[in-house]
Amino acid sequence: MERPRAARLAEPMTASVNLVLGGTGKTGRRVVSRLRELGLPVRPLSRSTEIPFDWADRGTWGPAVEGGGALYLVPPPDVDSAHEFVQLAVAAGVRRIVVLSARGADLYHFDAIVSAERAARESGVEWTILQPNHFFQNFSEDVLRDPVLAGEVVLPTGDHPDPMVDAEDIAEVAVTALTQEGHAGRTHVLTGPRGISFAEATAIVAEQSGRAISYKEVSGPEYVDHLVAQGFPADAAEVLRIVFEAVREGTITGATGDVERVLGRPPRDFESYVRRSLDSWA
Repeated sequence: MERPRAARLAEPMTASVNLVLGGTGKTGRRVVSRLRELGLPVRPLSRSTEIPFDWADRGTWGPAVEGGGALYLVPPPDVDSAHEFVQLAVAAGVRRIVVLSARGADLYHFDAIVSAERAARESGVEWTILQPNHFFQNFSEDVLRDPVLAGEVVLPTGDHPDPMVDAEDIAEVAVTALTQEGHAGRTHVLTGPRGISFAEATAIVAEQSGRAISYKEVSGPEYVDHLVAQGFPADAAEVLRIVFEAVREGTITGATGDVERVLGRPPRDFESYVRRSLDSWA
């Protein structure tokens, strides 16, 4: 009798070294943790890891990929590096690439991300593309954490719902694609179970954490000015404007079933994420 899907997914299909770029980052460290839980060899790669990796230092690339069989590819900051790096990794023995992309990257001209997708597709080896919506963890680990702690979240997102996704689910899908069969040549669009506006999400964080947090809607240019006043570089502020105005435009607002199709269970919801993250705002 065939074993349940969950049992099949739990069986690692590869014993080669899994290379994880951004191995100390938001999704990368979660990918590393899950691979270790499975007892699989893994090499986290960043500027601070035991074997260092730096997109700006091509001398680090060769030692980083040596002995690797599967690669979790977090795109480089520039357009040109992805193809060269992927070619080097494939020449060194990598036979499976999972790219952390972003939903709408092509629509919003995130050229470095689109270039990384293309590099994987043209690599000649197995590839899988992950295209998540915004991460829940933006509220606790990234750009929205300081505003939450300061008591005011300022954004240009409008009232469109965004089916944000838990970084834990992204990591679990990534590990499945790295270690299991059946994902080659596929693009998984990763969302949470429902759309939620950033105003509603802010209200949920406020209620569950017991903090007084307001939400303020602003225009794109006003948002850039706000970030610059907070000390953000102007170019970084402009990128964030594009990212968050994509929500206002309502072009990437539909939830998908890809997390459940890959993992055999529904995606985590925002409320459960907030309950798990209360210490982040204590």
